[in-house]
Amino acid sequence: MFRPLRPYQAAVDAAIAVLFALMALPFELGAASGTDAGNLGGWSAIPVVLLLAAALGLRRFSPGLALGVAWLGAIVQMGFGRGPGFADLAIFAVLYATAAYGSRLVFWLGLSSVIVGSGTITVYLFRWAFLGSGALSNIPTLIFVLLAALFALGLSWTAGALVRTAMRARANRVAQSRAEQETVAEQERTRIARDMHDIVAHSLAVIIAQSDGARYAAASDPEAQSAALGTISSTARSALSDVRLLLTQLRHSQAEGPQPTLADLEQLYAQVRAAGVELRVDVDPAPRGEVPASVQLSVYRILQEALTNALRHGGASGVDVSLAWHADRVDLEVRNEVAPVAEGAERRTGGHGLIGMRERAQLIGGRLDAAAADGVFTVTASLPTGAAPQLPTPTERSAR
Repeated sequence: MFRPLRPYQAAVDAAIAVLFALMALPFELGAASGTDAGNLGGWSAIPVVLLLAAALGLRRFSPGLALGVAWLGAIVQMGFGRGPGFADLAIFAVLYATAAYGSRLVFWLGLSSVIVGSGTITVYLFRWAFLGSGALSNIPTLIFVLLAALFALGLSWTAGALVRTAMRARANRVAQSRAEQETVAEQERTRIARDMHDIVAHSLAVIIAQSDGARYAAASDPEAQSAALGTISSTARSALSDVRLLLTQLRHSQAEGPQPTLADLEQLYAQVRAAGVELRVDVDPAPRGEVPASVQLSVYRILQEALTNALRHGGASGVDVSLAWHADRVDLEVRNEVAPVAEGAERRTGGHGLIGMRERAQLIGGRLDAAAADGVFTVTASLPTGAAPQLPTPTERSAR
């Protein structure tokens, strides 16, 4: 397995390997070599140094390959009968790299190398001690060397494992942060799509109803035609203004424009009535005090979508709107007769509108139901206002 390295990282590792070889060679060449194989003398250190320096240079690019080269260097070193030297310091860096940068297999191979390597170096150093008569006296020293090797090699591997854990934790935090940003962006896109649907769908429904009425009234009632065209113009201008506001929010995510409130409901009712729909509104009881802005926006958007559906699919009997403001919640209901479907026509099912209404209700902890029964389509919602229960007024107390 090869890890991609940036050019400067590869250059740094190569430079470290060369510098390490230049530093290790004088130490190894000058070391006692009386036990070296053949007549090579101190020159047997050259292949050992080159192999271990190569392992050092490869440790980040390919930890598994570096581990194999380090083992080859150790075998050559023992084959020449050389003892531990300066060049063996590269083994610690290789074990660190196997734990920090290696794959899962290389990770565990590094740990295995710690155990096997500690046993191997202990046996290698004390291979002649067990041939004499005082072999048992060397056991404490052998155990000490084994534990020291396990500690030194294991410390390097453990340091790499800790770095590996830290890097994974950092990567997980980055991934989580990226996922949270994507979630926020998706929620923002959903909100804008919902607002766009509410604005455009309602405005187009009013415009379509008015344009149909204007076409029929063109010959018989020019004044009605003029009024209808005026309503179309004002509705289109209002929708254009709202769409521009949404586009501004898209360009400037921190921008907050004015949102509809309860005071804008009368204008909404006027647009529906101007479209030729008989609208009956009942508000009982009326709200007391200031209603939270989030509740005002949700009430407006839910009513806007429900009235838009009534304009599209409602019959000729009109629409009934009921608002009941209680101490801790507001209950709203919109009822309209469902227009009969023409023969051969396919009834349109609810799309983003009903989903958007439910999302708006759930967003502030409320609920919304929409269903058709006996030819009447009813939208009911209950939204918490977050207000504390209010004490009755003196008039109400006296009436009791």
